[in-house]
Amino acid sequence: MSTPTVTIRDARPDDVAAVVRLVYALAEYEREPESCLITEEQLHAAVFGESPAVFCHVAEVDGAVVGCSVWFLNFSTWRGVHGIYLEDLFVLPEHRGGGLGKALLTRLAAICVERGYGRLEWSVLDWNEPSIAFYRSLGAVSQDEWTTFRLDGDALTTLGS
Repeated sequence: MSTPTVTIRDARPDDVAAVVRLVYALAEYEREPESCLITEEQLHAAVFGESPAVFCHVAEVDGAVVGCSVWFLNFSTWRGVHGIYLEDLFVLPEHRGGGLGKALLTRLAAICVERGYGRLEWSVLDWNEPSIAFYRSLGAVSQDEWTTFRLDGDALTTLGS
């Protein structure tokens, strides 16, 4: 039996459909499939458009995309440097436990180090104990003193009008 070929690389335009499928699988895992509305066209424009502000890496096993990280830059006014905000990290369940999630995070950490970014941050649902344990095993620290707020839907429209 041959060892599978594993690759972590920048996403390419022909990966968009696979990444969108992974995002929908993540929404299902996070118990909110009805909230996921992204289209291939939207992701393609965000990652590969004229001025991309969203970035993506994929994890391949034997040429098949089985995981991804979708991220963008943030900025710390206190530190005066950029960081990476990881919007999505997902590996198909049948490919978990083999180091793909760690490899995707390692790539993002390397980008931070190479570019002098001060942070790699993300959010995790408080019930997602397997992911929380995984992140802690890498040395990540939860920011429990912070509360995330979101303005969307009617509230966003009302405030913005």
